[in-house]
This record gives sequence, structure tokens and C-alpha cells, in this order.
Amino acid sequence: MEVILKRDVKGTGKAGDIVKVSDGFARNRLIPSGDAVEATEANKKMVARQNAKREEQLAKDKADAEELAKKLSKEQIVIKTKTGDGGRLFGSITSMDIAEAIKEQTGEEIDKRKVVLDKPIKETGVFEIDVKLFSDVSAKIEVKVEGGKED
Repeated sequence: MEVILKRDVKGTGKAGDIVKVSDGFARNRLIPSGDAVEATEANKKMVARQNAKREEQLAKDKADAEELAKKLSKEQIVIKTKTGDGGRLFGSITSMDIAEAIKEQTGEEIDKRKVVLDKPIKETGVFEIDVKLFSDVSAKIEVKVEGGKED
């Protein structure tokens, strides 16, 4: 029997897939639990429309991410913090600090998990940081860490 999966089913397929399964598995497990529906022509057309809509949304999201990447690449994000001798920071600059600085200076809200930082920044200077905006779209931003002596 052919069914259309509504959710990912381990060992069977992912949501939206049309798979061939045994009649018993479909009638006793997949359809009653709401994990699948029978693959009728109407249901196949509905899934095709949903997939087309999903692809269109992904293309729009990717285009928005590319636009944001261009905008962020032109910016230099400046973070001011207290420093000690030799330009060493008290504490460190984390991905959360960078995300907050991006929001303050550009108005663009970036999730801190999208800021790729191998290790926290612990000294003043200019650093090139990757920001992963979409699955295959990332921006390189310049972060300038400025410091001053503790009062």
C-alpha cells in the first residue's frame, strides 16, 4: 500500500515522502496514529502543492539571507569594553555579545547560535567572524574590540 507520511517515521521515510509499506503496517500503525494518509490522487496533489509552497518559501528565505549577508559584510561592528594591561580584556567577548552588538548597530536581529566563534575573544583588536545565516549562506563580519583602562 502506498502512503504519504505526515511525520518522519524512523526506518520508513521523512515527512512528505510517498512510500510503499505493507497493508498491515499502514492500517494498524501509520494511519491510526496520524503518521500517514493513504496515497490517493487528491492527497498526492495536495502534497505536491505543499512541497511547491515549501520550496518557494525556502527560496525566499535564502534570498533574504543573501541580502542580509551583503549588508552585514559591509559593516564593522565595534564593541567597547574594559581592559587591563597589554590590551587584555576583563572577561571575554562571546557570540552573545557580538549578536547584541549587531542588533544595536545595524538593527538586524541575529541569533547568537548563528555567530561562529571558535573561542571567546579575550583581547582588543579587529577580528573576522563568520555569521551563518542560512544552510549555505554565511557572512564574514569585522568585529573591532576597543578597550580602555579600568577607572
